[in-house]
Amino acid sequence: MSVHIGAAKGEIAKIVLLAGDPLRAKHISETMLTDAKLVNTVRNAFYFTGTYKGVQVTVGASGMGCASIGIYSYELYNEYDVECIIRIGTAGAYTEKLKVYDVLNVDKAYSESTYAQAAFNYSGDNFAHQGVAFDLINEAARNLGMPVIEANIHSSDVFYRAPDASPKVAIDNNCVAVEMEAFALFLMLNT
Repeated sequence: MSVHIGAAKGEIAKIVLLAGDPLRAKHISETMLTDAKLVNTVRNAFYFTGTYKGVQVTVGASGMGCASIGIYSYELYNEYDVECIIRIGTAGAYTEKLKVYDVLNVDKAYSESTYAQAAFNYSGDNFAHQGVAFDLINEAARNLGMPVIEANIHSSDVFYRAPDASPKVAIDNNCVAVEMEAFALFLMLNT
């Protein structure tokens, strides 16, 4: 067990999908995993481990924002020896070119959040994708004939903003959407 995850060692797979919403994690486990077992209920951040096409996978909740996913991803990497975390969730479009149900594969996450500075004394405003997972997502999408948009996104502490109030970091770096977690998740891969 870690402080925020009640699963025993060995109950968390090496590959973890993190949704912000625990009910999304539950839905995915019920509809996509075989032999899914509930392995965490601490703070109602449900985690389920099962198999997908013969591969052991855990799907769980990260909550919303850099601070929340920062806690969960840190504990997953450091207490459960997870090798790959993929954030699955929603984002708000900064451009009318994006449509509902478009799938983004994030190249870089930009943020003006103070999370990285406070947690690890990192003063930069971006982190790149998760390496191998980025390429595997693109390859799987190609094999499925599924369109995926490779893009920069903006990880913000603020999801809703006044009209025409896009932050400078998002504009300067051609961020197509806003969400709240990727920056902290990518940070954990670099610490």
